[in-house]
Amino acid sequence: MSALHPQAAGLLERAAKSPLPLYHTVPPHVARRLYRDTRSVLAPPSPEVGSARLLVADRAIALRAYRPAGVADSEVLPALVFFHGGGWVIGDLDTHDVLCRQLSNGARCAVFSVDYRLAPENRFPAAVDDAIAATRWLASNARELGVDPLRIAVGGDSAGGNLATVVALDARDHAGPRLCFQLLIYPGTDQRCGFPSHQTNGEGYLLTRHSIAYFRDHYLPNESDVLDWRASPLLADSLATLPPAFVLTAGFDPLLDEGRAYAERLAKEDVEVAYREYSDMVHGFILFGGVLDTANAAVEDCCERLRAAFAANHA
Repeated sequence: MSALHPQAAGLLERAAKSPLPLYHTVPPHVARRLYRDTRSVLAPPSPEVGSARLLVADRAIALRAYRPAGVADSEVLPALVFFHGGGWVIGDLDTHDVLCRQLSNGARCAVFSVDYRLAPENRFPAAVDDAIAATRWLASNARELGVDPLRIAVGGDSAGGNLATVVALDARDHAGPRLCFQLLIYPGTDQRCGFPSHQTNGEGYLLTRHSIAYFRDHYLPNESDVLDWRASPLLADSLATLPPAFVLTAGFDPLLDEGRAYAERLAKEDVEVAYREYSDMVHGFILFGGVLDTANAAVEDCCERLRAAFAANHA
């Protein structure tokens, strides 16, 4: 096993000295504020984009739409439908604003960040339903939004990575949009939490076993929901014919093993997949480009994968 990166170790030391309570010890509305404020301190400078505006999709789902800097308003762009992380309980358009700006500029694409409903106010499958509805709405209105309908990707980090691949599964099985790519950043794929990394990485690396249980208990009201493929896409009957994917994991992440297992199963079922483990990083690291150089390198990695996928599907 690789050693923890010194910058990541410094981040953990800083977190350990914080007087703020842990997420799982406070109500969700407090945890959301903690997450929002601590993310902004660790983020890199916010890059300028061509535009960032709020849209409202069907069923009153809010999205923040980004266009990259340096492109004409009339240019038709590929698009990434992005779902933020936060255990389906915390996180929002603002916590992932910098990342979406980075992805828009770096991949030269429109990004649509989805403000899906959060638990426990709206439990499973509300987030799934919103993610599917927002993606379908975007595809149906692609031309009006300046988007190429044949170059739409889905992506997200952690819980958002889970939603992205669930949207891809639903699109495959229910005549949904033709998606060209999946960007899965340390995705949660198995709510049973039975992989060894949940034990080896379950304490001391930001995301803990306790916080995972906190998020899962708020999100999944019934024990049987754990086995639903919409919560645990690794348990889907088939992953065949899904769009090509890039799966990114972190070596000191409780979700490491299930992310790797998902990539392995995609490959086994003949889905084109690239896998990269950032072995010296912790869960959530891609948002921490203000203090982790590796985070910015990982963002560029994601942008390169997106650019290649969009180029491969260009008419």
